[in-house]
Amino acid sequence: MKKVKGIKKFAKQLLSKIDLADAPLTIGQLNTVAVMMDKDRDFRNVLVSPVFSSGEVEKVITILGEKLKMSDKVVSYLKHIKEVGAIVALPEIVKSASLLYLEMKNRLKAVVMSPVEVSDENKKKLEETLKKVTGKETEIEYIKDASLIGGVRIKLGSTMYDSSIQGQLWLLRDKLIKG
Repeated sequence: MKKVKGIKKFAKQLLSKIDLADAPLTIGQLNTVAVMMDKDRDFRNVLVSPVFSSGEVEKVITILGEKLKMSDKVVSYLKHIKEVGAIVALPEIVKSASLLYLEMKNRLKAVVMSPVEVSDENKKKLEETLKKVTGKETEIEYIKDASLIGGVRIKLGSTMYDSSIQGQLWLLRDKLIKG
């Protein structure tokens, strides 16, 4: 599979063609297609394989748009990225567009990983703390990861904060190895 360059460029292109208020819906619709590509190999092959003509793939995208009640702009964008050979990178484009949208709205995306379900009280404290630290509203995704044993791991943009027992053990191991 060939690597597509310019993921951020495609994401910016998408956001420039839509009203900012429509971005969550548009990104959601594109994400639905990206998830379908990930889960169904045959569907993915129809969209990315050179075996199918551009006309055939455009018909598939048009029918998909009708069935999923996608906006004309989303259908048009899917046809465009298929035409330029970037549809294979749709999941990355969606992720990049989502981050750009949050940045435009002066918001951040955080992923909180913990070994147990985070209580509502702790979620509220975490939201307040992240807002104080970053100065921005933060959209938080919570993931349960039993391999952490205890503590939490927070990914905020490209920065990782790791207070998990697993992370502390890795730090201890590195210190022991270095001497």
